Amino acid sequence: MKVALINTSDSGGGAAEACMRLLKALQLQQVDVTMVVQHKKRAEDTVYTIERNLFGKLRSKLNFLLERIPFMLFQERDKQVRFAFSTANAGTDISQNKVIKEADIIHLHWTNSGFLSVKDVKKLIALNKPVVWTLHDMWAFSGGCHYAGPCNHFKNQCGNCYFLRDPEDNDLSHDGWLRKKDALSIAKNLSIVTCSHWLGEVAMKSTLLKGFMIQAIPNPIDIELFSRKDKAKARAKWNVNPSAKILLFGAANINDRRKGISFLVDALHILKTQYTSTEVEVVIFGKNKHFDTSTLPFAVKQLNTITSPSDLAEIYSMADVFVSPAIEDNLPNMIMEAMSCSTPVVAFNTGGIPDLIDHQVNGYMAEFKSAIDLAAGLNDVLSAANREVYAAAARDKVKRMFNNEKVAGQYIDLYKSIL
Repeated sequence: MKVALINTSDSGGGAAEACMRLLKALQLQQVDVTMVVQHKKRAEDTVYTIERNLFGKLRSKLNFLLERIPFMLFQERDKQVRFAFSTANAGTDISQNKVIKEADIIHLHWTNSGFLSVKDVKKLIALNKPVVWTLHDMWAFSGGCHYAGPCNHFKNQCGNCYFLRDPEDNDLSHDGWLRKKDALSIAKNLSIVTCSHWLGEVAMKSTLLKGFMIQAIPNPIDIELFSRKDKAKARAKWNVNPSAKILLFGAANINDRRKGISFLVDALHILKTQYTSTEVEVVIFGKNKHFDTSTLPFAVKQLNTITSPSDLAEIYSMADVFVSPAIEDNLPNMIMEAMSCSTPVVAFNTGGIPDLIDHQVNGYMAEFKSAIDLAAGLNDVLSAANREVYAAAARDKVKRMFNNEKVAGQYIDLYKSIL
């Protein structure tokens, strides 16, 4: 059984990390698996890139621009939505690629940013091989958005998209919906996997995926790599206050509208004024171009983007709590990583987060978009009585539910059933 995993990149972003972790988990179970990407950033022998020469790299850059420009011409004026919608009108045909031709199963993941167009996806489906498509967001069944927010047009057919400056019935989103309908109309052996039960339930309500098998399989994690490290040593290494309560927040891009930084600011002010008299320090990691950390009421230690898993494990381990004020998310890698390192998490009750956090068992699930309850959750986890109980339960859940062997086994069972 030869499996070809397909993702835009092997690094950078939650989907890339999840796909790489699945690659390694499958390899540990002796599956013959190769990952096909547009951008290769890691020295992995089993990752094949289409950018094998200068022409390939130039073609990728051109496709990225061709994919982005149509949306940029019509997007609403808020620049924060620039990457919230992908037209997938330009890409590279990989259907005749050697890895694809030799594969018994084609396993799609996240393929936007100019890697595969909808037409390219249709060509893969037309090979009549079993296709598994793991959804990391809502894009596969929408007219182009990755998260629909309050919109439910995907339940019928997209159009009048609120991401566009002048929405109408036959706008850019409706065109994208029609192209996906055409591509999926020829699918005879397509299995849809969602990383969370929430996304599975949403996908089942969409017209584009009606009639396809949909099941939830989580992302795997290396529970040995992401495990509790020595807190004192980690704080000394990262120059963090050894005696303070450490509150950790991180995101690939902390200014992303979905990550809810404004709710964190409000919650920390409430925490400061209503709950705590102890010393608190906030540690932030990830790309930050615009957020002013001086708006936070506590001392702040700002780290840049962290790519090393061993560094991440230390950073999670030195914290007393990880907070995720995200308002839209699937199955966040960072929450799973923190929990695997025995760091309890406070987050909003939204998306796939309930698959990870059991309220007041291994963390705290705050009322959606309530900074007041987010602050209450932080206070709850930081209390001496709760912290270690939550920490042990968090680690235990990840070990039981998301380890490499368990998740790889679920995918192997799926592969066998569709061959």
